[in-house]
Amino acid sequence: MSDEQQPDVRWAPIPPKPSNAKRVWLIVGLVVAALAIVGVLLFFLLPRGGAPDPGASGTPTPSSSPTASPTPTSTPIPEPSITPIDTPPPVVDPSIEAFRGQVGGWLGDAGRGLDIVAGSAGQDAIPVIDTLQEDAQRLSEAQPPSSIATQWSDGVADYMRKLSTLRSAVNGGTGISAAIDSARGAVQSLTALVGL
Repeated sequence: MSDEQQPDVRWAPIPPKPSNAKRVWLIVGLVVAALAIVGVLLFFLLPRGGAPDPGASGTPTPSSSPTASPTPTSTPIPEPSITPIDTPPPVVDPSIEAFRGQVGGWLGDAGRGLDIVAGSAGQDAIPVIDTLQEDAQRLSEAQPPSSIATQWSDGVADYMRKLSTLRSAVNGGTGISAAIDSARGAVQSLTALVGL
């Protein structure tokens, strides 16, 4: 009987070793993460390829200083004289047709706006006058042809003064119709000047 029990113990299956696959994958994952972190740090901390800009660093490198300055004793090279441009390039004088197209909308709105002011009661006209004054400012900023530049700037200034008078008349409640007629006359002078 003892002979029969010995082979059973000798030939019994060996219990399997615990699996190390999880540990191996954990180590591999940590190594990959460490390499990725090192790669990102190197990417951001090391200078990139290419020559640095001349003004990028405050200290010049020793190799760049001898080559940057030529020897003045051998053959002086005259530097090209570059004169800075203080004046802007000349503005192209617009044609009267182009200028008419630029300001025609604002002048048309001025006539309609004055009609609205004439039909409004009291303080309801103030927002319309504000819009007319903004359009008058745009008219003053428009570049007229040189042939009518003086008449245009004088006419727009007159129109702006008459709009201020109209605003005061609406706020005071008196002389509104006379102020509207005066502003309308200024608009008609401007439209006639540009040929509308």
